[in-house]
Amino acid sequence: MDKNQIAFKAYLLQEKNYSIHTASAYEKDLLDFVEFLVCNFEHENLIAVNYSQIRSWIVFLIDNDLTPTSVNRKISSLKAFYSFLLKSKQIEVSPLIKHKSLKTGNKVQIPFSENEVKAVLTEGIFRNDFEGIRDKLIVDLFYATGMRRAELIELTLANVDAYGNTVKVLGKRNKERIVPILPEISNQIKVYLNERSDLEVIQNPEYLFLTKSGNKLNISLVYRLVNRYFSSVSEKVKKSPHILRHSFATHLLNNGADINSVKDLLGHATLASTQVYTHNSLAELKNTHAASHPRRKK
Repeated sequence: MDKNQIAFKAYLLQEKNYSIHTASAYEKDLLDFVEFLVCNFEHENLIAVNYSQIRSWIVFLIDNDLTPTSVNRKISSLKAFYSFLLKSKQIEVSPLIKHKSLKTGNKVQIPFSENEVKAVLTEGIFRNDFEGIRDKLIVDLFYATGMRRAELIELTLANVDAYGNTVKVLGKRNKERIVPILPEISNQIKVYLNERSDLEVIQNPEYLFLTKSGNKLNISLVYRLVNRYFSSVSEKVKKSPHILRHSFATHLLNNGADINSVKDLLGHATLASTQVYTHNSLAELKNTHAASHPRRKK
């Protein structure tokens, strides 16, 4: 990795306030592109790149079955890098100045139903040991707060006020938000903390959620546990922490929550980001209308 790539990652972390996870993803995309340049054009000089070489990479990615969404994400990483080179006056024009993103279909994310969430949380599928108590709290917190997977993993003990019934969430761009939690979840946190204190070794003591060996959770573990528990009650294709976040927002809107309040709870910067969740609540309203309106009843 050359000095520009190192400086670019530092720029993302320090000036753009990107998370380590996001900055690392951008870095990997950049390294993938450099590898492509070396293999196909026998050079790795990112400053000398032209758009035809980037277009060849796009074709290569599509030929390797990447979706348009995934390709667009990788190109966004390149755009950010060339914006950095422009800002540092190492280039005068970005090779991507005339690039247009690939068209993508709007994927409808199907939330869990309220009954599916209730079944996971009430049917006794969690073991009564450290991991079972931890896993239930993770699922409950996802559904009770709508927080992102990375936000949950990064929760520290200092972020949690189990007596004031709130958690402080560090979101994108290091923006903090306070999210209320129900008293019963605060009680679960207290029970979990008792179990946590009995761990033989704690490698990362500042973090709320730990593995049985006392280490901070990783992204894949959190995904797997959500998928595993919901596989027992749901036949939906996608069963992930993001679907729980989606369910949180949709169920609040279905039950009459103000969309601006949901926006703040989710940590969205704009209302447009929250509006992607309204199609399900609109469907719910249509069902209610069909069942309740006098003319439809006839």
